Amino acid sequence: MRRACVLAALVFATGVLFGQAPGVLHVTVILLNSAKAATPVPHHALLISDNPATAEPRRVLTGADGTVEVALRPGLYTIESDRPVTFLGQAYQWTEMVDVVAGRDVTLQLTAANAEIVPLAAVAPATGAAPPDSDPSFLFATWQGSVMAIWSPTSRASGFVVDRQGLIATSGSAIGAAASVEVQVSESLKVPGRVLFSQPASGAAIVWVDPGILSGPTPIPLACPPETTPPLDDGDEIVTIVSPLRRRTDQTWGEVTTLSPRAVATDLRLGFGGAGGPVFNAAGTVVGLTSVAADSDVPGRAEVTVVRAPFICEAISAARAKLTGMAPPEAPHLPVDPTRSFPAGAIEDAEQSRGAPTPLASSSSDFDVAFITPPMVARARRRPEWTGRAGTRSPEAEARLGLITDFGSWSEFFSDVPPVLIVRVTPKLVEGFWKRLAREAARTQGAQLPPFKDFKTSFLRLQAACGDAEVTPIHPFVLEHRVSEKASVREGLYVFDPDALGPPCGRVTLTLYSEKTPETGETITIDPAVLERLWQEFAPYRGSGG
Repeated sequence: MRRACVLAALVFATGVLFGQAPGVLHVTVILLNSAKAATPVPHHALLISDNPATAEPRRVLTGADGTVEVALRPGLYTIESDRPVTFLGQAYQWTEMVDVVAGRDVTLQLTAANAEIVPLAAVAPATGAAPPDSDPSFLFATWQGSVMAIWSPTSRASGFVVDRQGLIATSGSAIGAAASVEVQVSESLKVPGRVLFSQPASGAAIVWVDPGILSGPTPIPLACPPETTPPLDDGDEIVTIVSPLRRRTDQTWGEVTTLSPRAVATDLRLGFGGAGGPVFNAAGTVVGLTSVAADSDVPGRAEVTVVRAPFICEAISAARAKLTGMAPPEAPHLPVDPTRSFPAGAIEDAEQSRGAPTPLASSSSDFDVAFITPPMVARARRRPEWTGRAGTRSPEAEARLGLITDFGSWSEFFSDVPPVLIVRVTPKLVEGFWKRLAREAARTQGAQLPPFKDFKTSFLRLQAACGDAEVTPIHPFVLEHRVSEKASVREGLYVFDPDALGPPCGRVTLTLYSEKTPETGETITIDPAVLERLWQEFAPYRGSGG
């Protein structure tokens, strides 16, 4: 097959070299549902063969909208289904001929009108079980509105509605120990969620939101308690619906690779924020939800497991037991990420500018505060003398650059330089009395040792105010750093709208809370000169339509 693909590519390239501009074939596969509404056929495999054949057929898949586009050299082609698709008790397949003309687009619509109806026995599973009424690829059209994004302070996940009372199931490893999260129902709507139950190690988590917010999405059905565990076996095909970062809700296909009583190993590959979505088997039954290791920091490569449906049912049962007498979470609309990008020209200018990138700073007795903007991030990433020669930089310069370029588990979020103001709160280091005494003792023996510093405390939360009004961040991110086998320290990484904190406020204050004194915060007032600099950093973005 690989040889055939290479040959096809060579044929295409040869056509271009000899002046034959390729044509573009646009294929749409649509069927009508019981209400006679057009329903896209996603993930439908089509084989494209040239006539006469010069290579093995090229295999393409339709997207979530039932369409696919293919560039082809001029010629006559056969377009046919790799295998039939089942929909509402009927099995359909297509075989059509198209003539591709140089430099022109060709449109092909595959519908029930030009399909061949085949016996359902032709699509029966190899196990001998009855074929499903509809192919699992149609699950996406039915349930995509029931899958949404979950933001915890330390991770991004997907989740799905499981109850009209406002319950959402997601990955316990993604939620961790968080007591509250943010649920992004749509691009423009995000609300608070309360964590009722979570198994951080390898189980499920249940988040509760105001039921009124979920009046539209339909709960994805789970048979709880299940009479039997939904069957799965090695090699079984599965599909999950995901809400990945900065992409539309989508579906991902994979296979079961290893079975265990609690979790199922798969070959699924999920983008950043994809874990926690529902998993369906070939019959369209929910068999679990996706999970990845909590310490995985390589999106798309982490091993994806399936937490089986019975354990989701246990989590739902435990969550429902807490609802009695409890008021639902409030439903204020929280700030969402900007929909516009920072102007590309301004980013390019920042990348080429001279002068080392330095975050604007402030501090309290326990914390250092750095204000970071998109141009600062762009400058730090671009210039090799700042980011590529660690051995020649001073420790102070290294630390300064780390503030701008190292975002730990949230690196994926900042990878495309979103137009947001970042407020990074880092605990200060201090040398304890006994360590200083030990160093002085060593000095009397001729040993010059550097200070043995520890973090004074760990970050808990931040409260920002513009004048007298509290400002809600877009994201209250937290970075967790392991400093020993038993201890870790937390940094704040709060994300604000560019216009949230600036000179128009008159006075901007930050109140910083630590784990050492969780109820008593220290308030600092930001220097007006710093606010003016930050305001100017976002001038290109503001002038581009913001």
